[in-house]
Amino acid sequence: MLLALRGRVINLSFMSSSAPYFSDSRMMSDAAFTTTRWTLVRSAADQCLPESALALERLCRNYWYPLYSFVRRQGYAVHDAQDLTQEFFSRLLESNGIGSVHPDKGRFRTFLILLC
Repeated sequence: MLLALRGRVINLSFMSSSAPYFSDSRMMSDAAFTTTRWTLVRSAADQCLPESALALERLCRNYWYPLYSFVRRQGYAVHDAQDLTQEFFSRLLESNGIGSVHPDKGRFRTFLILLC
């Protein structure tokens, strides 16, 4: 799945329900949030940078499964959790919500969970 957003094309094909990434057996090992690379977050937020689309793709890839796991732990079925997680990222990207985060305001994972 490709998302065209403000002149940037972001590859989100890993979010496809047919992708091997959707195995619930991976939930325990991949559910942990990675350490935030703030340079990546800043690159993703700055739409003027040529590497912005790639940075957004990496952030989505790094945080998709932990957020999906969070939603699953809230009691949602697999397909509902997939849809909710994908919708979350779509809204986040369309609103440029990443542009409002800063390391002085707290952890990036906390920001994502509060929005989720």
